[in-house]
Amino acid sequence: MRFFFDSFVYKARNKMQKQKLIVLTGAGISADSGLKTFRDSDGLWENYNVYEVATPRGFLANPQLILDFYNIRRKDLANAKPNAAHIGLVGLENDFDVTIITQNIDDLHERAGSKKVVHLHGQIFEMRSVNNPDKIYPVKGDIKVGDLAEDGSQLRPNIVWFEEPVPMIEEAARIVSEANIFVVIGTSLQVYPAAGLIEYAKDDIPKFILDKKIPNVFYVNNITSIEKTAAEGIDDLKIALKKLIYK
Repeated sequence: MRFFFDSFVYKARNKMQKQKLIVLTGAGISADSGLKTFRDSDGLWENYNVYEVATPRGFLANPQLILDFYNIRRKDLANAKPNAAHIGLVGLENDFDVTIITQNIDDLHERAGSKKVVHLHGQIFEMRSVNNPDKIYPVKGDIKVGDLAEDGSQLRPNIVWFEEPVPMIEEAARIVSEANIFVVIGTSLQVYPAAGLIEYAKDDIPKFILDKKIPNVFYVNNITSIEKTAAEGIDDLKIALKKLIYK
C-alpha cells in the first residue's frame, strides 16, 4: 500500500514540476505532410509574386487573386495530415509543459493533439473583417469578394501578411523568456519578428534546433543542432530531451 502511495506522490510532484518546453516551429515541420515551404526551390511562392498575394496592398489591388490563392491553399491544408514531428511533440507533453509557437497558418499541431499552440501569423481556417481584426469567423467554404463581416466590410483570411504587425509577438516573447528549454524546428530564422524570438530565451538554458539545413545560430549559447528533416529528427530530439530529465 505504501508503495502505491509513494508512487502517486512522486507522479503528482513530477507533474507539478514539469519543465517549460517552448517550441518554435516553421514551415519545415509541415513539409513532411506534403505542404510546400516558403524558401525551397519548388516552394510556395515560386509561381507568385509575394507582394501580390501576401501584402495588404496586394489585397487592395486585386482582392480576388489573393482570396483565390488562399482558397486553394485552404483545400490543400484540409487534405494534409499531421506527420511524425507533429505527433512527436504531442508525446513530449507527458514529460514537459509544452507550448508551441508556430509561424504556420495550418492547424496540424492542433489536429495532432497539441494542447497549447500560439499562432504568430494567424490561421487559414479563419477569416476576419478587413476593418476590425477582432471580428473573426470560421471559414466554412471559399471566401469571395462581396462576402461581408457583421460590420459591413469585406472578409479576408485571418492571416498576418508581410508589412503587417504581428499582434502575438509580445506574448510569444514573454513565453520564450520563461522557457526552461527552447526548441526550434523547421524554420530558417530569417523571417522577422519571429526569428528574433530565439534571443528571448535565457542564455543558460538548453536549446535545440532541428532542421534539414541548420541556419546560422553562432550567436546562441547552449544550442544543439540536429540536421535532419523534422519528421526524421524528432526521435533524436526526444531522446536528447529525455536525457535532460534523468541526468
